[in-house]
Amino acid sequence: MDFGFTQEDAAFRSEARAWLAEHVPGAGERGAWERTLGEAGWIGLGWAEGGYGNRPAGLSQQVAWAEEYARSRAPARTGHIGENLLAPTLIAHGSDEQKSRFLPAIASGDELWCQGYSEPGAGSDLAGIRTEAVRDGDAGVYRVTGQKIWTSLAHEADWCFVLARTELGSRRHRGLSFLLVPMEQPGRIEVRPIRQMTGTSEFNEVFFDGAHARVEHVVGGEGNGWQVAMSLLGFERGVSTLAQQIGFAQELGRVVEAAVSTGAVDDPVVRDCLVRQWAELRVMRWNALRTLGSSADQGAPSVSKLLWGRWHRRLGELAMRVRGAGAAVGPADWSASAPYELDALQHLFLFSRADTIYGGSDEVQRTIIAERVLGLPREPKG
Repeated sequence: MDFGFTQEDAAFRSEARAWLAEHVPGAGERGAWERTLGEAGWIGLGWAEGGYGNRPAGLSQQVAWAEEYARSRAPARTGHIGENLLAPTLIAHGSDEQKSRFLPAIASGDELWCQGYSEPGAGSDLAGIRTEAVRDGDAGVYRVTGQKIWTSLAHEADWCFVLARTELGSRRHRGLSFLLVPMEQPGRIEVRPIRQMTGTSEFNEVFFDGAHARVEHVVGGEGNGWQVAMSLLGFERGVSTLAQQIGFAQELGRVVEAAVSTGAVDDPVVRDCLVRQWAELRVMRWNALRTLGSSADQGAPSVSKLLWGRWHRRLGELAMRVRGAGAAVGPADWSASAPYELDALQHLFLFSRADTIYGGSDEVQRTIIAERVLGLPREPKG
């Protein structure tokens, strides 16, 4: 793809930068911030359908917005899952009724979503899920029973899109359906936050005990859940990768500052590592721009995940290396109420350990490349 920014894109970028400069300093709690974005039309820029208050924007303008958002240090998005994952999936596979019900609420920032895919024993191997959804006679609902895990922001979400077995006794990819389930169901849905090494708990366990999902909220039709789920995963990487790289560049800058302040930069090996991180980040950016908007290269998402996952993990390790012995000491004394007090570089190190696991482990990405791109024999399944 011959990617470049036009004068129109530059004007769009300037408008985005000015709006963010005015509104980010006063950004309130996360739900209110989503509604602020929605009121200004900044949600849903990449949707194939407009008319929901979202601004029209081409691919290069979506990139400009994502990059300016990252540069502005705006709050982390809680609406990302609904905007960038569910909405494109509904546009591709949903009924007109589903679109008219859910897209306006996402575009306005009024409803937040979480993703009910991974389960204990069925994380990277998504086809092994066991959550079941059984029709409740003539009541017009499914009763959903099972457990999901690593469910990002489930404790804040209004809705969850759930991959579940609607054909009991089915195996692997067959008999699955893509259900839209309201989270406010006391006694039927329990959310348990998972506290991580970083002390944060944005991931959750979610337990469904007869939770209701209305029949009309099955996307793509009963039994077609695997096709819909795979379509959604195709939306998971794209413009957001370039915004992610802006954040990476900011983190690299902090590591360089730490290396200078501790004197570690005088070590030629450390300097070589810093230059390597900078050069590889530039390569990742140009590779992302090269493949952006192209569906011809089936291996591009997996290659991208392998590149940035390993890069970010090495950055976390380098952050501790330049800090020296001081990396083992937190910014505040330990206490029972705050046992995980960390500074930014310590948080980077701990969180980046998961980069080669979540979103599809390195092993899974290499299998995808081997089987779907190189045409090697499929891995035998037990």
